[in-house]
Amino acid sequence: MTQGKTTPPVPVTVLGLGDMGRALAGAFLSAGHPTTVWNRSPGKGDDVVARGAVRAATAEEAVRASGLVVVCLVDYDASDAVLEPLATALEGRVLVNLTSDTPARARRAAAWAEKHSLAYLDGAIMVPVEVVGSAQALVFHSGDRAAYEAYEPALKALGEPATYLGEDPGLAAAYDMAMLDFFYGAMGGLVHAFALARAEGVDGASLAPYLTTIADILPPIAAYTATDVDTRRYVGEGANLAMMAASVDHILHTAKDRGLDTSQLAALKGVTDRAIARGHGPDSWSSIIEVLDQD
Repeated sequence: MTQGKTTPPVPVTVLGLGDMGRALAGAFLSAGHPTTVWNRSPGKGDDVVARGAVRAATAEEAVRASGLVVVCLVDYDASDAVLEPLATALEGRVLVNLTSDTPARARRAAAWAEKHSLAYLDGAIMVPVEVVGSAQALVFHSGDRAAYEAYEPALKALGEPATYLGEDPGLAAAYDMAMLDFFYGAMGGLVHAFALARAEGVDGASLAPYLTTIADILPPIAAYTATDVDTRRYVGEGANLAMMAASVDHILHTAKDRGLDTSQLAALKGVTDRAIARGHGPDSWSSIIEVLDQD
């Protein structure tokens, strides 16, 4: 990925050299950015150093090397521990935290940055390490708008276009958690489907080609479900909740008959039962959102 001809590459520091941190550093290097790296434990990052990154002896040395500082660690406990002693060194720089954690933790980190008068962006990387730096990479950013605009060309090295969501620093993490909620729920259902098929004597390779039929209908479903939940109008045309809940019940009984774990299905049946009890039987599947808030 190349930078615009009118925008010279800016120095960048990457704190944290796990798999993702090294991918970030590699993407900056590929885009021509002078890149300084640091890791809490020694022995990591030889690959990016061999490509031209400068290994700093200390975190403070790494921070002072660049105007843009990117941190990517295992969670906010780790990033907080690294960043707390660096508040003075970070003055006048833009801090981009690409550590994955909750929206609440992201907002607390932003409050810490504001307390120290630091320009702060929170972010979320929505792709595997091998996709970072490519045109297919999706990286969310939220927080200080001026900071984002100042370094947008550099952040595009990680994934173009870089996606700025808004000034609420918790937005990137909120999108991250919502998308992973969908992903892991779907992955749980996928593996359970293979378990059910296996219990019925069907091998995975025979079933897999037909599962694309389900995958292919998900994009339009996502679009109209978004409209349903935003408008809170749940028109049950074609297949209403009561009809679809009956299918869930059939799957649940099949799984029970074969001695499979049914915890995910039972939880789903519990949600559909509560929604139907509240009168949403004739409505669309989307109406179950009305019983997911437990307050």
